Amino acid sequence: MINKRWLALLAATAVVVPCVPARAAVERIEVIERTPFAAGMSFGDAGTYEKIRGVAYYALDPRLKANAVIADLKHAPRDARGRVVFSSEFILLRPTGAQPSSLIYDVNNRGGIAIMGQVNGRSPVNNDPTTAADAGDGFLMRHGFSLLFSAWTWDVAPQAPGARPLVFAPPVARGIKGKVQNEFTVNAPVDVAVYAGQRGLTYEPATPDDPHAQLTGRARPADRRKVIPRSSWHFVAPEQKGGPGRVRLDGGFQPDTIYELTYVAKDPDVTGAGLAGIRDLLAYFRDTPFAGAPVPRAVLMFGISQSGRVIGRMLHDGLNVDETGRLAFGGAYLQVPGAGGSAGFNSRFVQPTRHPSMMEEHEYPADAFPFTTAPSRDSVSGKTASTLDLARDRQGNLPKLIYANTSTEYWNRGASLITTTPDGARDVAPADNARVYGFMGAQHYVGRSRVRAPFTACVSTSNHYLPMRALIVGLEQWVVDGKQPPASAYPQLADGSLTTVADYRAIFPKGLGLTPPAQNLREPRLIGNGVPVKRGDEFETRVPTPDADGNDRGGVRLVELQAPLGTHTGWNLRAPETGFAWATSRFDGSFVPFARTEAERVAADDPRPSLEVRYPTRDDFVAAVRAAAERQVAAGLLLPEDVSRTLADNAGLYDRILARDPAYQGCSYLFAT
Repeated sequence: MINKRWLALLAATAVVVPCVPARAAVERIEVIERTPFAAGMSFGDAGTYEKIRGVAYYALDPRLKANAVIADLKHAPRDARGRVVFSSEFILLRPTGAQPSSLIYDVNNRGGIAIMGQVNGRSPVNNDPTTAADAGDGFLMRHGFSLLFSAWTWDVAPQAPGARPLVFAPPVARGIKGKVQNEFTVNAPVDVAVYAGQRGLTYEPATPDDPHAQLTGRARPADRRKVIPRSSWHFVAPEQKGGPGRVRLDGGFQPDTIYELTYVAKDPDVTGAGLAGIRDLLAYFRDTPFAGAPVPRAVLMFGISQSGRVIGRMLHDGLNVDETGRLAFGGAYLQVPGAGGSAGFNSRFVQPTRHPSMMEEHEYPADAFPFTTAPSRDSVSGKTASTLDLARDRQGNLPKLIYANTSTEYWNRGASLITTTPDGARDVAPADNARVYGFMGAQHYVGRSRVRAPFTACVSTSNHYLPMRALIVGLEQWVVDGKQPPASAYPQLADGSLTTVADYRAIFPKGLGLTPPAQNLREPRLIGNGVPVKRGDEFETRVPTPDADGNDRGGVRLVELQAPLGTHTGWNLRAPETGFAWATSRFDGSFVPFARTEAERVAADDPRPSLEVRYPTRDDFVAAVRAAAERQVAAGLLLPEDVSRTLADNAGLYDRILARDPAYQGCSYLFAT
């Protein structure tokens, strides 16, 4: 039941909260909605939560040193004070009690709230956290975190009716023109294709149906582009209003071809203003007792994939330090950022949704030297630098940082570069304020596909979300109390757990029905700003070394690798019918179970010991899982509250593997429901 206090909160809409002058670039906050979250449900000791939806109004002075790095800010319109003004919507979930909590800012991914889906196990319906179901298992709430989300990027494609993505309307640098390139592929023959990035938008031609636009095709990223005659293709209106543009090709688009559409666009968005908006919103909440609550104990950031790379770019550009020279956040968790994202999100005509994969967008500026948190030398350019060179506050302090990649990022996103020199020859230990973890045998997200298509193998079943929960709690303790988190654990050259693709292929066991890829992602150095850009030498990237079972060595040995039921890889090859059979999935790994019995193993010519040899009884397997879970708890990589879930999930998969007919080639047996 909603009491009188909540009725008062419900009435507190359209409230304008002024800012303390000169303390941040947020000039005011407008509260447009304030309601109980989850109908007043209590989350353990943290109690009840409320949801506040509002709009933050910003003003950036392009003359300030803190804002000089923002691309094209000086070309954006200014108000009478000489400032560039804009706004962004935000959502705040927080405990209703008077005690201060730690605030986690979740950098949304393509407009969508990300942290709740991976950490709480449930993404809010319509991107609008409202109900108890939207809270998932309530992990973040039970641990008392306040959660903040805001709009930072503009290139979010229209979504289903009712959805409420957080979409940024950035300042625009009027009157500027430039060439834009759009790479795209298709998985099956089609006549009409979208040329924007994944679930995104692009800059459209400055001249509608531009007669000088060029469409090319090539088989591999480094191949020469072959021009497709302009008379054989045509621009097509978006499928829905405000959606990405499309093109129609006579004879249709085909798999196995990388298409690239280039043309002149105009009026680039000042995309870096979105990153400055994050900085200034966090500085505001860091200092301001907002709407009856005290300031946070700590301000933290969290980003997954694209949004983790946003944090990487903010650090690289010094956009983690506010206009007064103070850290906007005390700690950050970068989940699956690959090589770290030091080159995207803050340049002219940037398209934040794009990122390199093995087969496409190699020339999209997403990652560039420096990659490491401690200084390292690039032997090609002769430069020595770190990604944190601009990230210190005026006292020389740096935020506490956690970087966590899965095996998939070593194959598909250049993850080795954050702990090696750019030539892949030497390890580079993380800086004192950083921890690096490699979740071995895991893929970009926890696997959920019940079919092999469009790849050749079933997806990996490893669950790295549970150690992620432990590390989030550890990050808060590191920032608030100074308690050291677990030591970094990632594959290294020095101990042989990081190696070349050729070495991996030689070591990987035969007879599993899996053939390792011939290459991993090797991004080129990009020279100049032309379109297409000039390609320099590739950065040398390495992959985790496999053991006799084909499971990756080194790094964080997840429970699934300490008590394995099969081989988990960080790669999954594309099915030939989808094109690019030589390339890997951007996000998916593979899983091949061990044979149930020695007789089945011998019949299949499988070199890996069978389950009956490894675990004579089910109880033996459960005991192995329990021992592995207890080791993870002792190491700070699993919370005691998640041990029972670990046991249940692994025992359930054991039962389903034993019940599966070996002749069955589907993947649905991997999942309980």
